[in-house]
Amino acid sequence: MKIEQLRGLGKKRAELFHKLGVYSVGQLLNFYPRTYEDWSDITDIENIRDGETVCIKGELASGVKSGYTKTGKFIAKALVADETGVCELVFFNNPYIRTMLKSDVEYRFLGKATKNLNALQMISPTFMDESESNEIKPIYNLTAGLPNYVVIKAVRQAISLLPEEVNDPLPEELREKYGLCGLRYAIENIHFPESSEALATAKKRLVIEELLVLNLGLRKLKNHKRGDNKNVIKKDYSKEFESFLSFELTNAQKNAICDCVNDVMDPDVSMNRLVQGDVGSGKTAVAGSLCYTVIKNGGQAAVMAPTEILAEQHYNSFKEILKDTGVRIALLTGSVKKSEKDSIRARLESGELDLVIGTHALITDNTQFKNLVLVVTDEQHRFGVAQRAKLLSKGNSPHLLVMSATPIPRTLGLIIFGDLDISIIDELPPGRQEIHTLLIDSSKRQRALGFIRREVQRGFQAYIVCPLVEEGEGGSDLASAEEYAAELMLNYFSDIPVGILHGKMKPAEKEAVMSQFSSGELKILVATTVIEVGIDVPNATIMMIENAERFGLSQLHQLRGRVGRGTEKSWCILVSDSDTENSRERLKTMCTTRDGFKIADADLKLRGPGDFFGSRQHGLPQLNISSLADTRNLEISQKIADYVVADSNFLYDDRYRALNAEITRLFRDTGEESLN
Repeated sequence: MKIEQLRGLGKKRAELFHKLGVYSVGQLLNFYPRTYEDWSDITDIENIRDGETVCIKGELASGVKSGYTKTGKFIAKALVADETGVCELVFFNNPYIRTMLKSDVEYRFLGKATKNLNALQMISPTFMDESESNEIKPIYNLTAGLPNYVVIKAVRQAISLLPEEVNDPLPEELREKYGLCGLRYAIENIHFPESSEALATAKKRLVIEELLVLNLGLRKLKNHKRGDNKNVIKKDYSKEFESFLSFELTNAQKNAICDCVNDVMDPDVSMNRLVQGDVGSGKTAVAGSLCYTVIKNGGQAAVMAPTEILAEQHYNSFKEILKDTGVRIALLTGSVKKSEKDSIRARLESGELDLVIGTHALITDNTQFKNLVLVVTDEQHRFGVAQRAKLLSKGNSPHLLVMSATPIPRTLGLIIFGDLDISIIDELPPGRQEIHTLLIDSSKRQRALGFIRREVQRGFQAYIVCPLVEEGEGGSDLASAEEYAAELMLNYFSDIPVGILHGKMKPAEKEAVMSQFSSGELKILVATTVIEVGIDVPNATIMMIENAERFGLSQLHQLRGRVGRGTEKSWCILVSDSDTENSRERLKTMCTTRDGFKIADADLKLRGPGDFFGSRQHGLPQLNISSLADTRNLEISQKIADYVVADSNFLYDDRYRALNAEITRLFRDTGEESLN
């Protein structure tokens, strides 16, 4: 039904709705309010204070009188009265006000009240008929010439045209299972809430439905189907692995290991799981446990890290834990000598190696496996989908474990696609200290350097991070690592050993510097983001990041994770002189949370969802009420999507016909002509 078929909407007003993307009555019902006004707090006229924004309730005590000011501006005035007093209403440039306000009708008026010669005035208040009023009033996105009250009237009409029994896309059994209200209740209360509780109930239903429709549509678009489990693991060795550890696993780690083991023992589908936890929460132990179980069952495992530093760290960790188990392990990176690489590759192909830790060297064509059963990728945001797929192709549908300290939009996109199940490690190991994050400007740098000196004198170490390697690089005057290190060595810390580390150094030089810092020979390390992953120095308690606004939230979160790895109180100092609203908001987010998902949410809100379709170059469908930053409801929608797919053989069931129609409607504008 076209929007112009509603009473009181002629062609001109219909065109204004068209500007807002509303062409039909159905689209109007999905044109949700952008915010709400609470009209429930009524103030008696006699109690109004000058300059206060209030809501009053009363009837007109006089007719509307109109005229023109000296400057030719149309003005209309009327008196409104309640049992306690009288207030004058003043309207400018609204010749229709005489027909809009009627005598003997009770209204609510909301606006700022002022006292003029002891008489109360309310200038251009918003108002509504008491008989039609809700205490919570919807406020819609508008366009010039289309006032809010016209949209309200149109929406009321649209709701009145709904049948008593609305065809609900979500079957009753599904709504009951997940605690969701019916569609009619949701539509009525998202537009005209009976209470704040009713609004919350309606919003929950509509948000989850929209995310569910998106989730199912993306699955259909990708022809989503997880492969059969061709590598079923028969026996769980996680308890045996736990006995090798010199520390106690947290309950969150144990739960994540249990999730992974259940996945690989499932006879139906291969594992596709994301393990998310803050830096230092123990994701590596989860990966190690699963690798051990797979290897003890006769399979091979590969762990791919984004940098040689991190690959070496994992290799040393695994080697230490598995030293007396008979597990054959090797490190394969670009800097390994050719003869050793050839030997490692030969042993992988023959099955003489059980576990390989490496970088992109793992995905070269000449790296082959005898029986690759498990692939682990660390720091998912560093790898493209194609790189991960290439490693997976080296086995017969191997299981996939993705580890990330900061899920960024692409990872959240994969969650939406339904490709990944999620395990969240939300506990830090006992004794780990919270990292206190501070934001300062350059005027406080001297104090920060003094603080670093005191920490070093107490026996601790510090990182100072710069965004650039050399002064003037890229035509910028930002702090450079080399110049900064030189200045610190000559002036502030001439009596303290200072080192420098950046990506342009040769591997041997980098390794030497990191070794000196790890051993405590160097007390302060000036570095670029090369230390974002892979350096584990429990004695480091301070990180100062120069020009912090130049780094992404993901990078800042990773960098911060280099400290707080021991039992001492740790600090992260962000230095920035940027005064842009976006930069300050991002940096304040870093000061208020350590939660990886919340940081990703902030990234999403500030940067947008990006291209979740990979190389397809399609944008996501326009969402009316939900947000891709709402990871809690994304998770719920994924669970419901799994249920619907299992319950209906992927929607091939009459009960889900209306849900199928919603998927088609949502994806109509994405360039996909058919989702069937």
